[in-house]
Amino acid sequence: MPGDHLAQLNVGRLVAETHDPRVAEFMAALDRVNGLGKRMPGFVWMMEGSGEPGKGNTETKLDGDPRYVANLTVWESVEALEAFVWNTAHRQFYARRAEWFELMPERHFVMWRVPAGHRPTLDEGLERLAHLRAHGDSDHAFGWEFAREARLWRTRACAVAAE
Repeated sequence: MPGDHLAQLNVGRLVAETHDPRVAEFMAALDRVNGLGKRMPGFVWMMEGSGEPGKGNTETKLDGDPRYVANLTVWESVEALEAFVWNTAHRQFYARRAEWFELMPERHFVMWRVPAGHRPTLDEGLERLAHLRAHGDSDHAFGWEFAREARLWRTRACAVAAE
């Protein structure tokens, strides 16, 4: 709807704790990739961690698990998010996610519309993800395939493990 923005939550469980050499390359790229996202046209907001270099938002532990991390952002549109995800260096890291993240047995990515100016909480995003898992795509919570405006994911997306 006009005036609305797009929120997205992506969760994952790292194969090791953030200081472990097995995830060192991923951790070392966080500031660069997040910084790139923040400079993209259409970027609005990102849930931040401590601001400590090389940590991104990995300090936000889900369910008290030091390896279960989240990324929560707001964009002006689906197209703006898509441009970042599929047309920047982010895509290269996304393609290698199996090196750093466990395969999730259920959906780990959700989008939903928010009023311009709204900053969703992590709990809000987790509720949307739970709704998507329980009920499938709807206006309340959806994935790429439900977003009519989404085009790039159809041709640029990397191999799908579990969305």
